[in-house]
Amino acid sequence: MVDELLAWIAQSPWALALLFALVFADALLVVVPGEAAVTAFGALAVAQGEPLLWAVILVAAIAAVCGDALCYLVGRTIGLERWRWMRRPRIRSAFSWAQARLQRRAALVLFTARFIPFARLAVNLTAGATRIPAPRYLGIAGVAALAWAAYQALIGAVVAAILPGGPVAAVVVSVVLAIGLGLAIDAILARRLRRAD
Repeated sequence: MVDELLAWIAQSPWALALLFALVFADALLVVVPGEAAVTAFGALAVAQGEPLLWAVILVAAIAAVCGDALCYLVGRTIGLERWRWMRRPRIRSAFSWAQARLQRRAALVLFTARFIPFARLAVNLTAGATRIPAPRYLGIAGVAALAWAAYQALIGAVVAAILPGGPVAAVVVSVVLAIGLGLAIDAILARRLRRAD
């Protein structure tokens, strides 16, 4: 039954719209499983033949850069003090961390943050609030979104290509693998950024 559901999702004309919505929402609501959706759709692209892998990557990248740009716009127009949740000590600390790094290494920080969910939100809001020039920001965000989308989708595609067991196994294993790799990358990048200070 789950195989049939995944096949229906993969073949649905709304599949890529659903992917776009999940990735876009993930920009502001870190609890939305944007990464897992891209990985799952990458696995479905190979296991089911639909949607096309290049379309998964392209839609995910466009949705990611649109979501990041919305965060940038919110930071630019509203700032970092407007809502109560923005004034909590841990959130203020994240914004301060992002601001200090954006001033020194904007491209590195924007690219790296694309792969770390909460850091992505903090960095994009801060990039807008600190008024990094929009053309520069969008160029970096676009390249980072494309790299992120390809990385996530290709994890799913590779797992689906080498793992027997149909789409359910491919989706489950690829999502678990992507989460594990994401946690490992988060830890490595956090350690490197601390050393760079």
